[in-house]
Amino acid sequence: MPYDGKLLARAREQLEQRRAANQAEQQRRLSTVYARVPEIQRIDLTMRAQMAELVRLTISRRPDLRERMEELQKENLELQVRRAELLTEHGFGMDYLDEICSCPKCRDTGVLNGAPCECLHKLYNQELTKELGVLLQSGDESFEHFDLTLYSGRPLAGGSSPRETMSMVYDACKKFAANFPKVSANLLLQGGTGLGKTYLSACIARVVAEKGCSVCYDSASAALEAFERQKFSRDPEEAEAAGRRVRQMLGCDLMILDDLGTEMLTPVSASALYTLLNTRLVNGRRTIISTNCTDEELRRRYSPQICSRLEGEFLCLPFQGDDIRRLRRA
Repeated sequence: MPYDGKLLARAREQLEQRRAANQAEQQRRLSTVYARVPEIQRIDLTMRAQMAELVRLTISRRPDLRERMEELQKENLELQVRRAELLTEHGFGMDYLDEICSCPKCRDTGVLNGAPCECLHKLYNQELTKELGVLLQSGDESFEHFDLTLYSGRPLAGGSSPRETMSMVYDACKKFAANFPKVSANLLLQGGTGLGKTYLSACIARVVAEKGCSVCYDSASAALEAFERQKFSRDPEEAEAAGRRVRQMLGCDLMILDDLGTEMLTPVSASALYTLLNTRLVNGRRTIISTNCTDEELRRRYSPQICSRLEGEFLCLPFQGDDIRRLRRA
């Protein structure tokens, strides 16, 4: 995934704050232990002096070099044993004064084997996902708050009831979120207005974001407009901001494209939609699309190339029932 410089800088700033907090806590522990057990402070000073002498010995040519180094190592080991005994005698753990690191892999540097560590990647994804504030509007968007009783239990003609259908949709969305990123399908949430498509998208987004995965959310009209501004805007800053947004949408772990079919369809927007879908599919990145359009309306509106990807690469989840917003107002 390509990193956005501004978001990466904010992630590194958070990592630095975490490291500073750990260092402050370690210093507090040292001060506490030294005040209660002064002998431990004397031991630490002695061991530091030994390390300095060891460095001097390694660059010297004195005839008794090996013997002196062995003596220092023996003395240092004895001091470490005594230090551990003192810590436990006074109610501290033997590792109480060890270096504190939130990430033991990179020791809070953010770099592991010359590449960004997983801890930095998670902080970066958190910055990228802050835009979900648009999607998580009420703060209660969670699977636990999804109310199936709002859907009718009366069977529709020749089939199951909306509640039964929505129960299956709910289970599929919850499973998708629980198994992410190890999921093999994309989701197409399809149905009329006010049936909970955006709400369930938000439920999935919350779970996925809490795992440290990056999530982008946008309406179809705004997302495709970003592609157009990136290509045609005469304002360099606007074009750069749009380009940054496009890179996020193409590279994030989960893209949520809301209200497909409400955007103004032009050759440019159609090309942008194909690029967005195809790029993410080729790179194995998952996408959730919600739409009010029926299958037939999608086929009339979009090219065969786009429709073949929607039909072949997306699991269609049909939303049924009455407009929940209207029911709640009533």
